[in-house]
Amino acid sequence: MTDRLAQLRDDLERAFLRDFHQVATIGATDRGGVERQAATDADRQTRDWFSAFARARGWAVEVDGIGNLFATLEFVPGAPAILSGSHLDSQPRGGRFDGAYGVLAALHAAAELERRVAEGELTPRYNLVVVDWFNEEGSRFPPSIMGSSVYAGLLDREQILGVRDLAGTTVRDALEAIGYLGTSGGPGELAGYAEVHIEQGRILEREGIALGAVDSSWYTQKIEIDVIGEQSHTGATAMADRRDALVGAARVTLLVRDICNEYPAESLVSSVGQITVEPNSPIVVNSRVHLVADLRANDPAIVRSARDALMARFQQVADEERLEIVARDFDIRPNRYYPQEGVALQQRVADRLGLSIRRMQTMAGHDSVAMNTITPSVMMFVPSVDGVSHCEREFTSDGDLVNGLIALTEVIAELLTGVLDGVAYPGVPSTSTNESRLR
Repeated sequence: MTDRLAQLRDDLERAFLRDFHQVATIGATDRGGVERQAATDADRQTRDWFSAFARARGWAVEVDGIGNLFATLEFVPGAPAILSGSHLDSQPRGGRFDGAYGVLAALHAAAELERRVAEGELTPRYNLVVVDWFNEEGSRFPPSIMGSSVYAGLLDREQILGVRDLAGTTVRDALEAIGYLGTSGGPGELAGYAEVHIEQGRILEREGIALGAVDSSWYTQKIEIDVIGEQSHTGATAMADRRDALVGAARVTLLVRDICNEYPAESLVSSVGQITVEPNSPIVVNSRVHLVADLRANDPAIVRSARDALMARFQQVADEERLEIVARDFDIRPNRYYPQEGVALQQRVADRLGLSIRRMQTMAGHDSVAMNTITPSVMMFVPSVDGVSHCEREFTSDGDLVNGLIALTEVIAELLTGVLDGVAYPGVPSTSTNESRLR
């Protein structure tokens, strides 16, 4: 361990781990996870904790019109801002690390950097804003990555405020109910964004590497599927007369899974993640099933090919089961490429700290993917035990959490001095060496 790393650990470790494990008690489940779906009371409690942390240090706190929560450290009045953070909401019975780690790390990195500025160790060109993005998970209100996508202009705010959960509650009503529907527009001009996150995969753990520098994201395609049959009595209706939507949905689910076998190993992942059954009674043949399918690959052509094949097979199921199947594309996300200068920055920081690092992709979506469309963004990973995520067994060791915190602190310190000024990012004409990769 280098002297610098040892000093940073001593300065940051105790307070960060105390706060991280305290926040993990909010919405805690009996198997070590958390349940804090967007705009629920548990989500409100974590937001209150975030706000109290910031206000206790004199930081300005604001909420924008889609529920994103910001804490601002003003170093240079009127200057653009560096943003850092992630999300505090979770999946149903999800893990306590996903998202929350990135927010807590950003808060503690900001506190450390405020100390450096006050003591003359750092002279920033920009202000620093820590953010908790609303509804990154998308479990209660689809689509995912909601708050950051609205902030980045990728989704329309008014349309998203009207999205309803399965109980019929709108995003607007849910945010108002917990007191977090704001009126501000959030930070104005940006100079960069940084996010640290658990990997949610096995690569770093398997290779014994401390950090991952994310250089790109996979292509993603979601499909909403309605299977429509006819409601009837499970005991009195002859088998030949049944038009069972749930049987059709079961076949559709297997088709979505099995399509991966037709492509090179690990090149395509797919699943049906949500099913809503109507009328869902023990003695009724179901009349309607709504499903959400998810297809992802690094190569967009693979996803498009799989999608087209599935559409034809869905029709075959409909014909054979005497059903109607309606499938609609939504939430299509292209490959995104992070600035190579940001990847190089992470490598320099890791080298200084004596931490191992490797370049890698993200198969999952993150708020940084949306942010990278409007400002140069940095995304870094720390290891996940067994690669498990979105479940209560999700785990990352304290040591790996602190490594990521220390690296994030150093990355933000450089961003505050303008290290990524002028670099290209998706959506902006590029003259950098990665121009051909930008979309």
